Amino acid sequence: MATNITWHPNLTHEERSLLRKQQGVTVWLTGLSASGKSTIACALEQSILNRGLNSYRLDGDNVRFGLNKDLGFSEADRNENIRRISEVAKLFSDSCCVTVTSFISPYKADRRLARELHEKDNLPFVEVYVDVPIEVAEQRDPKGLYKKAKEGIIKEFTGISAPYEAPEKPEIHIENHSGLTVEQAAEQIIDYLLEKKYIS
Repeated sequence: MATNITWHPNLTHEERSLLRKQQGVTVWLTGLSASGKSTIACALEQSILNRGLNSYRLDGDNVRFGLNKDLGFSEADRNENIRRISEVAKLFSDSCCVTVTSFISPYKADRRLARELHEKDNLPFVEVYVDVPIEVAEQRDPKGLYKKAKEGIIKEFTGISAPYEAPEKPEIHIENHSGLTVEQAAEQIIDYLLEKKYIS
């Protein structure tokens, strides 16, 4: 880290929260490609905004068009991808936004880093495991990625040629292969946020 920089304190999160009349929280959706993360994240963001609260969705594909366009899909690049977005999510949450992220984030260590980054600043972090069997994800495959991975066109693809380490104790476990609607899945998250008083 550079030694010629200085942290400039401003409002505390508590002061900002009082002024905004809203608490910040990061809702971190993880799961295989085609598990339904982005679809649920969109519905969740809309539901929160409809309640008059500030919310913003950070999507795994979208950030690779800008912030992380210099990263590939090697393990090191995946680590850096999640490290950067963890920092961004923390900034959003510190600004009293309900931050909704949808990233495969296949490695437990990276998700643990994201959690620790938030918790050291007393910012809530809610891990949501959007769980589907690999066979179901392959059947859905809206982008044709699994097919390309099996043909060797896409290298290091999560679930095929690269690992996915499922969460062991997520705050919310959504089994997104048992007839659950998108709205019901989003409502499951909303209910948890209300129960914990992260939103009102």
